[in-house]
Amino acid sequence: MADIALVIDKVDKIYQRRGKPPVHAVKSLDMAIEKGEIVALLGSSGCGKTSTLRMIAGFEEVSKGSISLAGRRVEHLPPAKRNVAMAFEGYSLYPPLTVRDNIAFALKSSNMQQAEIAKRVAEVAALVEIEPILDRYPSSISGGQQQRASLARALVRRADLYLLDEPMGQLEPQLRAVLRGRLKSLLVERGMTSIFVTHDQTEANALADRIAVMEGGVLQQFANQKDLKERPANLFVATFIGEPPMNVFDASISNGERLVFTVANGPVFDFAASEVPQAVRSAIGNRGRCVVGIRPHSVRLGTGPNQARVVSNQWLGDQSHLAMDVAGKLLVAVSHNPIAAKAGDTLNYQVNLPSLHVFDVETGVALSHGTEAA
Repeated sequence: MADIALVIDKVDKIYQRRGKPPVHAVKSLDMAIEKGEIVALLGSSGCGKTSTLRMIAGFEEVSKGSISLAGRRVEHLPPAKRNVAMAFEGYSLYPPLTVRDNIAFALKSSNMQQAEIAKRVAEVAALVEIEPILDRYPSSISGGQQQRASLARALVRRADLYLLDEPMGQLEPQLRAVLRGRLKSLLVERGMTSIFVTHDQTEANALADRIAVMEGGVLQQFANQKDLKERPANLFVATFIGEPPMNVFDASISNGERLVFTVANGPVFDFAASEVPQAVRSAIGNRGRCVVGIRPHSVRLGTGPNQARVVSNQWLGDQSHLAMDVAGKLLVAVSHNPIAAKAGDTLNYQVNLPSLHVFDVETGVALSHGTEAA
């Protein structure tokens, strides 16, 4: 059985506002994170991810539920008693201290030997490339440098949990890519249980072992990258994860001798009963309508029974992105080869059963993924 480091049990966060309705920022959140695991909280602004991080750290009170870290309940403990290291999105460096002293602050209060403190500070400063500014003050350095100093101050500690709030949001893309690789190596090498907040899918995919997708204060799905893309739990995850995002269309269903999905005024996806596992047919049931989803990389161009008018065709150097008009909606297709088609041309395309995702039209819950029931 996996060694569990952090358990979040039915946690709610409700912000009471004077003269205004309360805001239910986090709703009945359940998560269990393994020791040494790197987890991303991914979602749009206001989805509850930063509130979750701050409750774990102790900077926000838990309205309901419990948080256990390293086998002990911590939701009632002050931040200093939790043994959690946190890098804030807003940096929160101490203005009177140099960058070096900011990074070393928590180590000095633990009565560590000066030589060991100096060694750790030098190592983490090299990791985030801030050695030249160690003796400068926060007010004299850039926002990106402050962010790296804040990250270094968290990483230099030996904690039960590391919380990183948009740890590289202010950095230039090239530097961010370099530091992302270094950070991942450090966290893995030292087995540092970590949670980081991001709205960047690339960052989440590159750093995390598992990703928690949040929206409206609700955990939509907590899974690895492959499952999020190939087995999304619902329509929100399906359209949020992936670049370009999943194509979705309302369709009617005929689940008789053949399984047929018909998009209004658009394509028909028709499959023989022998192609469709019984578990998939049972999951779809007798619904008259559904939402069908198709990843852009799964649309086969130049073949098949369906046709669409090309709206745009972009060659990005290593792949083509085509937008096509299907029943008044755009169908985006991706090919790793150049496609000889211009706006206004008609292209045949095909979608095979293994590439088709089916969702309940009312709840958005996934019913099937290709040849498997959800």
